Amino acid sequence: MKIFFDVAYLYYLPHFEPVIKALLDNAGEEKIELKVIFTITPPQSILESLHRINVTTEIIDSEQRLSFYQQQKPDWVIFGHAAEIAEQLNGFTKTALILHGLGPKSTYYNASSAPIQYRFVESEARQTTLQELYPDKTFITTGYTKLDPAVNDDSIKIDLSELGLDPNKPTLLYSPTFYPSTIENFPKDWPHDFKHYNILLKPHYLSLIKSAYKKQRALLQHWATFPNVYLAKESEQNLVPFMATADLMISETSSALFEFIALDKPVIICHFLKLRWGYRGLLKFRLNKRLSDDYQLFQSMGTNIDHYRELQDAVESNINDRSLHQVARKRITEEVVGTIDGKSSQRVAQFLLSSG
Repeated sequence: MKIFFDVAYLYYLPHFEPVIKALLDNAGEEKIELKVIFTITPPQSILESLHRINVTTEIIDSEQRLSFYQQQKPDWVIFGHAAEIAEQLNGFTKTALILHGLGPKSTYYNASSAPIQYRFVESEARQTTLQELYPDKTFITTGYTKLDPAVNDDSIKIDLSELGLDPNKPTLLYSPTFYPSTIENFPKDWPHDFKHYNILLKPHYLSLIKSAYKKQRALLQHWATFPNVYLAKESEQNLVPFMATADLMISETSSALFEFIALDKPVIICHFLKLRWGYRGLLKFRLNKRLSDDYQLFQSMGTNIDHYRELQDAVESNINDRSLHQVARKRITEEVVGTIDGKSSQRVAQFLLSSG
C-alpha cells in the first residue's frame, strides 16, 4: 500500500507525523510505502528525521503535484488543506483531509467544499455540524492527531536548562499568529516585565518566511536577546513540544489555543491586534467575515484582555489559580477537540489500512 502525505506548508507535518508513526506500528506484515511530499524545501533535520524511520520524501513544485500523483498512483493522498486537485485524483486514488487546525476561521468548515472524499474530524459535535453542511461527504470522527505525542510521550517536553532557561521558573508560551497579530503591539522590552518567567516564543511559520512580516521577525529576534527568552528556530515547526513544556499560553484568537486548553492548561487571549487599513473601522466586517461562530468560544476558554497593560495581572492570576476557566476548558475541549486519549492517530491509521 502506498500512502502519500501532501505538505503544502511545513506546519501541516505535526498533524501527519503521529499518523505516520501509527501506520508503521499497525502495518503488520503488509508492505507499506509512506512518502511525504513537500512543495517548499524543508530544513535538512526534518528530512533526516523522516528518512530515519524509512519514510521517503519528495520536493515538488506545487504545480507539478497533480502529474506526480497521476504517475505514482498511490492508494491514498492525505491533504492538510482544501486541495482542489483532489477532484482529478479521485478516479484512481482515495483522498482524505486532516485539516491543519481547529478554527475559528470559517475556512475550517469551508474546507469540506473541496472535492476530497474523506475527512477525519476531531469531535462528535463537529462531525454532526459538518455532516449537516455537507450531507454527501464522508466524515470519520477520530480525535485530533497532532496532540497524541503530548499524551503518549513525556520526553517530548523541552529541556529548559539546555536552552539557557531556568527550569525552576514558570514558563510562558507566546505563540502569535501571522495575521491578525499582536506582535507589533507588544512593547519592545516586554520580556523584562516578565523576568521571573521563562518565555518561549513560537511564532507562526509564515511570520518567519514571508517578506511581508519582516517587521515581526525583527521584533522576535530582538526579544530573543533577553536572557529569559527562547525563540523557536524555523526547523522547530512542531508546536506540541512547546505546549507540553509551558505552564500558560498567550496568543490571539488562534486555533492553537484550543490545542493548549485540551492539555488542561490556562490561556490568555489578546485582542490588541495590529490590523491592516482594509480591516479597520467600517471595514472591520472583512475580519468578522473570516471568522466562524466558534469565535465566541474564546470568550469563555480563558482570560481575555484588550490591552498589553492587562497582561501581567492576567498571567499572575492564571499561574496562581489553575482552576480558573477549568470547567470551560473541559467543555470546549469535548466540543471542539474531541477525545484526548493519545489514540487519534491509531484510529486514522486503522481506517486507512482497512479501507485502502
